[in-house]
Amino acid sequence: MTEHQVINPLSTGTDYEALAATYRPIFQRIADGALEREQSRTLPHEPIQWLKEAGFGAVRVPVEYGGGGASVPQLFELLIELAEADSNLPQALRGHFAFVEDRLNAPSGPARDVWFKRFVEGDIVGCAWTEIGAVAMGDVVTKVTPHGDQWRLNGEKFYSTGSLFSDWIDVYAQRSDTGGDVIAAVRTRQPGIEQSDDWDGFGQRTTGSGTSRFVDAEVDAENVIDFATRFKYQTAFYQLVLLATLAGIGRAALRDVSRHVRERQRIYSHGNAQRVSEDPQVQQVVGNITAWVYAAEASALKAAQPAQQAYVARFAGDPARERAANVAAEIESAKAQVVVTELIQRATTELFNALGASDIRRGKSLDRHWRNARTVSSHNPVIYKARIVGDWSVNGTEPPFVWQIGNGPAAKA
Repeated sequence: MTEHQVINPLSTGTDYEALAATYRPIFQRIADGALEREQSRTLPHEPIQWLKEAGFGAVRVPVEYGGGGASVPQLFELLIELAEADSNLPQALRGHFAFVEDRLNAPSGPARDVWFKRFVEGDIVGCAWTEIGAVAMGDVVTKVTPHGDQWRLNGEKFYSTGSLFSDWIDVYAQRSDTGGDVIAAVRTRQPGIEQSDDWDGFGQRTTGSGTSRFVDAEVDAENVIDFATRFKYQTAFYQLVLLATLAGIGRAALRDVSRHVRERQRIYSHGNAQRVSEDPQVQQVVGNITAWVYAAEASALKAAQPAQQAYVARFAGDPARERAANVAAEIESAKAQVVVTELIQRATTELFNALGASDIRRGKSLDRHWRNARTVSSHNPVIYKARIVGDWSVNGTEPPFVWQIGNGPAAKA
């Protein structure tokens, strides 16, 4: 072990099977209640608590600090397993793991150690970045203002994914004094924060992605973080969470269609066998779904490897190597997004060709797989990712590392 590693231990990976074995019983408990939560739209407060108590939020924290020491690909492999149990949960934890990754990339020292301790003790971080409504491109209405030894946060955010379950919220804001963009890590349990469960999407219905309002919410000075220091592969990382979620949805759809085909008793007179499970055309449908899910999972995990390389390169003292790794993280996550999006949407539609009319009944909720996949796929428009990949392949144009959404200029008459 080098002196550098002693001073600043990194999470470079662990025994995956041993790590996963810790959480698989919890994943099974989560899976057991997933259908009921979907049908009743019950928010997963209890499953999130099970994961917190088991230390799931600290799987990326170095073992020297009490965490799991998992690599980035190992994290996403775990998230695929979790998404198979309930696809809402990895997305609900998306902001948390991104904030953990940012702290992993922060300079070593007491400030970072405090956050590692919080993660190990079970603290979860939600996110609140997006402002909707009449907000021009680039404008940040949410502000943090100096107030004695602290700061005050004011504003409103939507898509506050996971924040309803969190102890902290990672808020994208602007300093009122300098206009600089910052991250304000704010404690959730305080009078100045109001959270609403008003996410009404047709899929991923229990991710806690509603509105957060901040009225003079207190923020400790050390938790107002210059956005320019944010880890560089963040956009790729956020996308990788969605890819893992999609791969898990595919696994859940494959699990369900396989079970329903095995158990199905009714056959068609013009079918090919005395049992549906023995019908070669039905077997072909399930075989195609199996292959598509396999390819999606393999793509998601391969796309996670450059992010790990970017994390390690962050501390290698070689800016050129670090930049190349960050570019690779963006490009590979974008390539995987193009492929995985299509494969899982196809798989979650095609499964009905192996079943019958009775399998579209609400009680089975098999449509949830497509609705969830379609909802996850609507994040970060795939058409733009395909263009970015093409521009890189043809012209060597580097991808954008950070992008925004907002109202465009008014159309000319």
